[in-house]
Amino acid sequence: MESLSPRIIVTGGTFDKVYDPIKGNLTFDTSHIETILKVGKVTPSPKIDIPFLVDSLEMTETQRGEVISIAESCPENHILITHGTDTMIDTAQQLLFTNINKTIILTGAMTPFKLDHSDATFNLGFAFAACQCMKPGVYIAMNGQLFNPTNCVKDRSKGIFKEIN
Repeated sequence: MESLSPRIIVTGGTFDKVYDPIKGNLTFDTSHIETILKVGKVTPSPKIDIPFLVDSLEMTETQRGEVISIAESCPENHILITHGTDTMIDTAQQLLFTNINKTIILTGAMTPFKLDHSDATFNLGFAFAACQCMKPGVYIAMNGQLFNPTNCVKDRSKGIFKEIN
């Protein structure tokens, strides 16, 4: 029987940012995915790909293509992608139009995991569970909700994702 534990593809985004006190800005040093999974006592340990750590506004089309290629070629039928929220919808829509017959959930965070009051852990846990329950398709998991990537937006004024009519 196939494991329902999803393959995790990490791309960076606010989820993995840390504060650099020397430069006075948010940057990347390493992914926090393994720490979150360990603290959550997630079993069995999922396979993790970390092709790069970038702010999604700086993600190139080549990098986006790399994420899609990993999703297409990995043997798992359940895929969780951590992604920056600014262009998460773009990546989700591109994945949707590739017609991959897998369950793919994208999630991110409005506040970095390493900062107080982060939504990263909750969003990851919610996405991890949703990935195991949903039928094949592409979904965005944010704020305790699943969204169709063709019918949602990031509401920057409220710091949430919401459905559009």
